Formats: sequence, structure tokens, C-alpha cells
Amino acid sequence: MLSFGLLRIFLSDFQVGFVLVKFIANFTQRNLTPTVVDNTKNMVTFETKVYEKDWKYILKGDYLDNMIERCNYNFSEKILFINNVKDKNRVTKYAEKKLKNGIIDSFYFVDEYSDIVLKHFDITKDSFKGGYYYSISELVSIYLCKTKYLLHFSSDSYIENSKLNWIDKAIKLFEKRNDIIVANPTWNFKYNEVRNESVSEISEFYLSFGFSDQCYLIKTEIFKNKIYNEKNIDSERYPKYGGELFEKRVDSFMRNNNLYRITSKEISYIHKNFPKKNYLNLILELLKIPYNVKQRL
Repeated sequence: MLSFGLLRIFLSDFQVGFVLVKFIANFTQRNLTPTVVDNTKNMVTFETKVYEKDWKYILKGDYLDNMIERCNYNFSEKILFINNVKDKNRVTKYAEKKLKNGIIDSFYFVDEYSDIVLKHFDITKDSFKGGYYYSISELVSIYLCKTKYLLHFSSDSYIENSKLNWIDKAIKLFEKRNDIIVANPTWNFKYNEVRNESVSEISEFYLSFGFSDQCYLIKTEIFKNKIYNEKNIDSERYPKYGGELFEKRVDSFMRNNNLYRITSKEISYIHKNFPKKNYLNLILELLKIPYNVKQRL
């Protein structure tokens, strides 16, 4: 049933349609100097991104606070990256409201860092061959990350509602094996698919090659290196429209160097594109999500 709050928002701002997010504390001063990773603790940064076609959905409601809360983790930092938006002043207004409400710790405009980040990683903009805007936010977030581990969710992905602490379980394996550098939940409850793609099993995880930018937990220090200019024939499976995008580059690096990801056997994230429909249908689509999750658990 459509709640009064959602209906009120829909009626008051038809251009937005559906709403989503609550933000966090004290806007941090932007700094163009490279960040230093603190390896003294198992600290984890949460980050996600928005762009022109989805920032309204993320910044005008409680989607982001639910995304973070479902992780069931005490993050060292929670950060939003804003990429390729038309009206920075308007987006800033909504982002600052979320900061004041205490859901994230800071937000950054990606284009303020893009030049120095490309230089740092020795990448040219043209080399993405159409994949620049699919990639630059992730690279900026890695460059700016100050913690030992970084958890990323694309804006249209979120963890199922579960109390399982998959993050600390993954970190324990990170600490034991240098060849494991990425972890993630299963995607869209496709546990059989994940098992079939795996090369072995380790406790609560499947071990495999592969990488997705929908959700990843990474060893930050490795990803701060110049690892993004490798190629591998198996990485050609990524969509052609994405060109030489970030996730394809990471996949090539991992395959070329026999590095693995681990995928949880116990918990899934849900990836659901924001529908390109009218806003009423968007609301109805999103209201179905808890029901679908419950049915598949």
C-alpha cells in the first residue's frame, strides 16, 4: 500500500516521482592531495554515487539511509559521489540537507578531482572509449579513500535485509590470502550461477575470477596503484557500449595476475535499474521490492 509520505512527495513534486535518502554530518573540506590509507585497523568506507538521471531518487527520500542501514556495519566513513549533473547548486542543496540529517559524512563532486585522478592512475580520458562516465566516479572514490577497505554500491543496488555480517567475514579472508582482493554478496539471489562460475569454495564464500561495479568490497591499497591499463581476452564480455570501463579494466588486471574475488554464499544484493517509465510506475516498482525480497528468502 502506498504510504501517505510517498504519496505526498509524489504529488508535491511530479518531476521527481519517488524519493529516497537521509544523509550525515559536517561537510569535509575538499583537498586535492592524495589520501593515505590507514592500515592500523579493519576500517571500512562506504560509498555510492549519483548522476543526473538518478540523483533525485537518491537525495529526495530514504533510499540511501536504507541502503546503508541494510549493510549492518559500523562504517568509518559514509561518502556520496556526485557525477555529471546539470545543476550543481540544486544537487548541493539536497546533499547538504542529507549531511545535516546524519546519513553520510561527506560528499564530493567527481569532476573536481577527475584530472588529478586520471594523472595519478596514468589513464587518459580518451582511453575509456565511451566508458568515462561509467568509470570516473569509482576511480575518484578509490583515490580519496582513507581506510584500509572500501565498500561500493552502485546507486541502483542494495543489500537484502539481513543481519549477517559478511563484511568482517570477507576481511578475515583478505588478511589470510594475498591473492583475494575483492569480495561481494551474491547478485540477485543467483546462488547457483555463482557456484557454477566459481573455481573453489572457502567457508561461507565461493572463489572465482570476475568483477562487477554493482557492489564490491576491496583492499584499498592495491586499487590505489596503477593497475587500470591491462587487457585480457576474457574481459571482452563486458557491454560494448561501456568501452574500456572501470570494471573491465579491473577484471583484466585480476585475471592477468591470478587474483580472485570471493562471493558470499549467505547473502545477496539486489540490482534493479531505475525504470525508464512514468514516475507513478517508478513508485509502484520500488514498492514491490520488499515483497520480492521476502518471497525469495
